[in-house]
Amino acid sequence: MAKRGNQKAKLLVLYQLLLKKGDEEHPISTPELIQALARAEIPAERKSIYTDMETLQDFGLDVQLRKGKNGGWFVGEREFELPELKLLVDAVQSSRFISRKKSESLIRKLSGLTSEHQAKQLRRQVYVDRRVKTDNESVYYAIDRLHAAIAGGRAVTFRYFDYDVRGEKVFRREGKGYLVSPYGLIWSDENYYLVGWEHGGTALRHYRVDRMAGLTMTGLPREGGEGCRDFDLAEYGQRHFHMFSGREGKVRLRCENRFVNVMLDRFGQEAMLIPDGEEHFVLTVDAVVSPQFYGWLFGLGDGVGLTAPDWAVEEYRGMLERALG
Repeated sequence: MAKRGNQKAKLLVLYQLLLKKGDEEHPISTPELIQALARAEIPAERKSIYTDMETLQDFGLDVQLRKGKNGGWFVGEREFELPELKLLVDAVQSSRFISRKKSESLIRKLSGLTSEHQAKQLRRQVYVDRRVKTDNESVYYAIDRLHAAIAGGRAVTFRYFDYDVRGEKVFRREGKGYLVSPYGLIWSDENYYLVGWEHGGTALRHYRVDRMAGLTMTGLPREGGEGCRDFDLAEYGQRHFHMFSGREGKVRLRCENRFVNVMLDRFGQEAMLIPDGEEHFVLTVDAVVSPQFYGWLFGLGDGVGLTAPDWAVEEYRGMLERALG
């Protein structure tokens, strides 16, 4: 509690009251402000409230007064408007790489950026039943370390694991660490991936951030081969379907017109679609050909045809024959 007669805290208390207790639909009347200040042992008069509000306005706070019945003071424009906070809450709650515990913490913090009344609308949105979330609590902090390593041009070390049928971690390379120079982070299919150059390797690779353990930024400078000099993160993400590795090649797709949106979503708005009759179009793209690529393609049904390099057809001939019956 502030000491009686302590006017130094008065503006701070008013500032907090306006941000937390009121909004445009719930303005705070002058008598209510005087009572709230009294509870903080700060005496105030009606005239002084108007003077204080002018001071807050001069400071840059958008303090407004609604006159008439049920009128009062409120903050008009805030740093984050309610629709913006709803978007951020939706992003947090739908992100698989953020654990439930961390999601709850972030949403509580986001709720603190608006009034108590509007915060109730954010809390009512929390979680969709059975939403899949990671149980790796360290992902949130790993992403921050990776950004710092990328900005500082430093290599990182970590151990990498998969899950077995019992849901237990199985570390690759018998638990030995990876030494990787990070070049970028990609958020794809609701997961974060690190794109980096493993020291002693020959090409860029990608790693699921939620499957890293013991991530540490080293003092070693970042390394990289020929492919890192003109590295394009967007292009890399576009080519590597579902973040699985494979051999890159040029493929030709002939699609029914109903797949225009699908192809633009997958290959970007820059993809060149060439009409082929009244009901089809074709496009030729560079893609990483892999079982996952074929799986995505076959999942579209018989409205899409593929012409792939000879090596790709030969390599996956058995799978193609089974898929095509």
